[in-house]
Amino acid sequence: MPANVEQLLSVLDVSQSYGMERIVFGMGSNVLFPDKPKPGTLYISLKNMTDVTVNGSGWFVSSGIPLSMLSLAGLLAGSPEFQFTYLLPGCLGAGIYMNAKYYDEQIGDKIEKVYYIDLDDPTLSLQTIHAKDCLFAYKQSIFQHKPWLIVGAQFRVPEQAGELAVCLSRLLTQQKAANENGLSSLVTFYSYFSREIIKLQSRRIRIPEPMKHIEQYRTEKRHFKFPSCGSFFKNNYAAGLSIGAMVDRLGLKGLSCGGAVISPYHGNMILNVRQATASDILALKDTVSEAIELHYGFIPEPEVAIL
Repeated sequence: MPANVEQLLSVLDVSQSYGMERIVFGMGSNVLFPDKPKPGTLYISLKNMTDVTVNGSGWFVSSGIPLSMLSLAGLLAGSPEFQFTYLLPGCLGAGIYMNAKYYDEQIGDKIEKVYYIDLDDPTLSLQTIHAKDCLFAYKQSIFQHKPWLIVGAQFRVPEQAGELAVCLSRLLTQQKAANENGLSSLVTFYSYFSREIIKLQSRRIRIPEPMKHIEQYRTEKRHFKFPSCGSFFKNNYAAGLSIGAMVDRLGLKGLSCGGAVISPYHGNMILNVRQATASDILALKDTVSEAIELHYGFIPEPEVAIL
């Protein structure tokens, strides 16, 4: 768990020298890890990379910053830019990788450029790419097709850059002091952010309606009651229905395999309710895929990164 780019480069350099396979992720919220990892595989989490700095016309944020922290910093700074990130599990790097979104807002529209390392480049030098060249689309980006490791991004909010950066840094310091184990547990994640919202309300800070709607939706759908990888499949909007609605119509909600179950509250989530294995989850994934192909004529594409 490197804490900065220098430590990350050292880990990458040594693992490259020994020919180790490297799996790099943030908090792991949208990743299904294998039951039996291959020997010699190095798992690198970037969740400790949480630098925030103001530079030039914007502000730089490291990959490990929890996405939801942006929404709290926006409230404190009086900026509406990041309301949609509230209760989005995971961190910034992963959010850029998959162009995380909620309704009509997505992270690709908020950034100016991305800093990355090309893992195929022997020099492992830090490089940049402008947002317009990142091929952002619905849950898509250029990073899904390149061996590029995202280490941070510069945002486009110059008029409030300094205040946002200060608020974000303060929140991160407070969170680390209060919760040394981080926010990788969904229960801990939700508990932390719901408490922070209550604190802000006690300070007479108004919570915008979009954030209240997010809170209501995610709690009604029990998103944080059990471990899960979040929404399992990408929606196919050409089909006219969401994956969750299709699963509901096919009568698959509540179906279980081993310790895993298709959520009774949200058809596009597979929950780990009793020490489920990756195999249990993949069996349910295949059941859903086959049923949708049979009844709707297409194979749904997983949103989850399956290792």
